[in-house]
Amino acid sequence: MSTLTTTQSAPFAAEPRLRPELLAPAGDWECARAAVENGADAIYFGLERFNARMRAKNFTQADLPALMEFLHRRGVRGYVTFNTLVFADELAAAEEYLRTIIASGVDAAIVQDIGICRLIRALSPDFPIHCSTQMTITSTAGVEFARELGAELVVLARENSLAEIEKIRAADVTAKTPMPLEVFVHGALCVAYSGQCLTSESLGGRSANRGECAQACRLPYELIADGRKVELGDRRYLLSPQDLAGIDVLPDLIRAGVASLKIEGRLKSAEYVASITRVYRKALDGVMSEVGPAVPSRPEFQPPRANEPPNPGRLGTSGPTTDPRYELQMAFSRGLYTGWFRGVNNQELAHARFGTKRGVLLGEVSRVGHEAISLRLVAPLKPGDGVVFDAGRPDEREEGGRVYQVERAGSEATLRFGHGDIDWRRVQVGQRVWKTNDPALDRELRATFEGGQIRFQRPIALEVHGRVGTPLTVIARDDEGHVAKAESTVPLAAAEKQPLTTVRLREQLGRLGGTPFKLGALESSLEGDVILPVSELNRVRRDAVAALDKLRAQPKRWQVGAGGIKARTDRASMGAAPPANPELIAVIRLLEQLDAAWSAGARTIYCEFENPKHYRDAVARFRELQASDAEPATLISHPATSSIWVAAPRIFKPGEEWILRQVRSSEADGYLVRNYDHLSFFANDRKRGDFSLNVANLLTAEYFLERYGLERVTASYDLNITQLEALLQSAPGRWFDLTIHQHMPMFHMEHCVFCAFLSSGKDYRDCGRPCDTHRVALRDRVGAELPLKADAGCRNTVFNNRAQTGAEYVARLLELGARSFRVEFVNETADEVRRTLGSYRHLLRGELSGAELWRELKLLNQLGVTRGQMDTAPQVIHRKA
Repeated sequence: MSTLTTTQSAPFAAEPRLRPELLAPAGDWECARAAVENGADAIYFGLERFNARMRAKNFTQADLPALMEFLHRRGVRGYVTFNTLVFADELAAAEEYLRTIIASGVDAAIVQDIGICRLIRALSPDFPIHCSTQMTITSTAGVEFARELGAELVVLARENSLAEIEKIRAADVTAKTPMPLEVFVHGALCVAYSGQCLTSESLGGRSANRGECAQACRLPYELIADGRKVELGDRRYLLSPQDLAGIDVLPDLIRAGVASLKIEGRLKSAEYVASITRVYRKALDGVMSEVGPAVPSRPEFQPPRANEPPNPGRLGTSGPTTDPRYELQMAFSRGLYTGWFRGVNNQELAHARFGTKRGVLLGEVSRVGHEAISLRLVAPLKPGDGVVFDAGRPDEREEGGRVYQVERAGSEATLRFGHGDIDWRRVQVGQRVWKTNDPALDRELRATFEGGQIRFQRPIALEVHGRVGTPLTVIARDDEGHVAKAESTVPLAAAEKQPLTTVRLREQLGRLGGTPFKLGALESSLEGDVILPVSELNRVRRDAVAALDKLRAQPKRWQVGAGGIKARTDRASMGAAPPANPELIAVIRLLEQLDAAWSAGARTIYCEFENPKHYRDAVARFRELQASDAEPATLISHPATSSIWVAAPRIFKPGEEWILRQVRSSEADGYLVRNYDHLSFFANDRKRGDFSLNVANLLTAEYFLERYGLERVTASYDLNITQLEALLQSAPGRWFDLTIHQHMPMFHMEHCVFCAFLSSGKDYRDCGRPCDTHRVALRDRVGAELPLKADAGCRNTVFNNRAQTGAEYVARLLELGARSFRVEFVNETADEVRRTLGSYRHLLRGELSGAELWRELKLLNQLGVTRGQMDTAPQVIHRKA
């Protein structure tokens, strides 16, 4: 037997590499195998709790040791998704989870909650943190914020264009340790900014920030402008983007320095994971093989255009039988598009004709016969394939089935179906026909990962050393830095013929079938002509490979300390007593609401206007009202403390500094901080945190107050009364604004509905700004008209049409030390503002009960996430997802 020596590698360092990592989703073991066998460099997966895909099967804590050993043996990294908000009463459980994750040798955690980032660093100084796209990082300031939290990688928002990514990377490259950037490259696009969507919460009591998104963006809506329905023909899915396909911008992403390319799909099948992974593996390898000293200007593959039929053979093959565009469309497609990579194009992002999977377009029905149809086929079709007839009403049951027979006659084909499979009364000439399933492709994909066979091998480098009379030494290295050595027990002899040349060594040492490895670089440092028996050479190879495999299977050893949250909690609970009188804060979105709010007794005003130019007018009017005030004794807040605060847009992108300068020019008393750029831009001003900062626990709140000097933060809208109580029991009430009346801001989107459906323009430069002249709402399936507003960055917010109230819980919140309460308005008239604020003044004085208030104002009795308003909606939505 040969003598073995092993060397343990250093922990993986998340540094930018020339070749981007290909990161695949894994909802279960089968998906993990599909990803590994089709070439993923890393997978991401969730556990039973604290992940943003709670509907996936997910892994368990008990699976982690075996899963990480499997991945590491195959040279694949594994990242746990810890990408939800964590409530105050869950921090102890979160700490326990994190200790298990770190001890299991997981390669990183993908995190949304700022408090959890802090908790990880309190537990471990070196365990890698990846900032989730749920953190809504869109700029250099966001990257710097992540760096200060101790993160090793940032997942940028899907809405960042290539040009913006390049700017962020260029600004960061001068940092002492540049931050690796990750982007989503394929899969479903959320229409709303991740981490900023409150739709599922508002409509169904299920929070997207807690992994329970019900995909209301995939439902049909009608467009209402100035009180009238806008006729849009068959375009009804106004908020449903096409699926992202970034395969044609891979060279641009590499050039921009992107470190990781992420495939969406933890709710998808193993066949989907196998398909998308292998297509992108081949495409990425093809681009990299052509890189040389410079990245080529064009990718190996042409882009898969929306609803464009495949052209078999034109693009080469990603597998034994398929064209990559065909395969991408068959895996899952609502239409494929480059998303925001090439900038904003509101005419193309959402075609609005369907929000469900379609697949490959086969053509249009030209004739309907007896249990058959005819059409001009524009894509491959064979018996057994599944099809659906598109009548333009995808929200209803659609006709479809498996094709029994395909008869070709010239340019036309006749498709025959089984008896009774189709209701032919519902099939009409002109309907589109989509191929939704290809059983042969599914079998091919399943064959790539079923069973225990190793199919995807990763290169290792071998060095060979020795001379006559000494053992042959083989040193094996992999790309992760593991190094193993094996030596022969038989010394090398002088070769009279057939010495161990590099060619012979490569032939013999390259016999790595059945292992996770293939031979890459081979360096021979043999001195003179030497020889070794083939059996001994094979033994050395097997032992070197076994030693390398053993090293790879060892879990990563991250440092774990005894630190935790207890000391922090004790310190946070200390603080000055709250002021005696509660503060009523009016949040207005129309200038004409200002006087009404003042006359109703509100002395703290928060303004969020579509046009920040109006902030100067609001501040000037507020100063006039302050000067004329003469009723201090009758107000909830004393006029000496009256103040007006203004809000810049929720999202900031490179090049939008002019908006912040315009906001500051209003000379308001203070500013609502809504993103990471606001923290730095308004560093020397009075500032308070808005709800978009997603403050759900004391660790997050403490960070914003102590590190960035915010006076208060608004508690997350994900918190219901139980979770708010837990927050106020763990941190001083004076830290928080609590929103007790609001129209929930549901979708917050880069997608501009005004531009897409009230103009022919693609963005603000050519849309004619219909948002300036029209009041618009979206009418949902139950007839509710949801107000729509645009901000200075042309981003849209959809609000719930009905206001909800937490009035019933105000007495309890006061007991717990809360003193600052927000009452928010959208389009209310001055009379409605006065009446509403008057009722809340009576409530805060104890002159009116919470139940009396919500009945009097006919409000939804709801605070944060509570089930009941549309409890059946998620089941309907899931069927179409």
